[in-house]
Amino acid sequence: MPDTSAPARIGIVVTSDRASAGVYQDLGGPAIRETMRAYLRSPWSDVYHLIADDQPTIEQTLIELCDRELCDLVVTTGGTGPAPRDVTPEATTAVCQRMMPGFGELMRAASLKFVPTAILSRQTAGIRGRTLIINLPGKPKSIRECLDAVFPAVPYCLDLIGAAHMETDEAVIKAFRPKGA
Repeated sequence: MPDTSAPARIGIVVTSDRASAGVYQDLGGPAIRETMRAYLRSPWSDVYHLIADDQPTIEQTLIELCDRELCDLVVTTGGTGPAPRDVTPEATTAVCQRMMPGFGELMRAASLKFVPTAILSRQTAGIRGRTLIINLPGKPKSIRECLDAVFPAVPYCLDLIGAAHMETDEAVIKAFRPKGA
């Protein structure tokens, strides 16, 4: 049963060695916040982490956001390519009880409309307890393109796993829920 009593909690995890070391400014986290502000009509708050591309650190952060911070949705950005330090999908798989491969498939299909290198992306999604975790690419433009593709299914997925109920601004993005759901 969806939780309609409290605002949704959204974990935002930016995995970047250079941004976490202060070499350059994080643009991914603000892009996710801006997208959520545009999408959501229902109240929400976020819990933000900027961390290095390190699998144990990513796993620990995801567990903290799911189990202790009780986030309903965790959105990561970065670490989804083929480079040796890109380990966000491995960390996500390690902490999730159930994987949701359709999210990654749809995000890659959407990205292929813009760049042929989308086939190099390894975005995925999974469920840990009552939390949906979605891995996004690192570039702000790609973040929005991928979220535009998959977000219509996110509120209903959260309903199904017993997370917070989210309502979208239908002028921006329309969530799909089957009739009677």
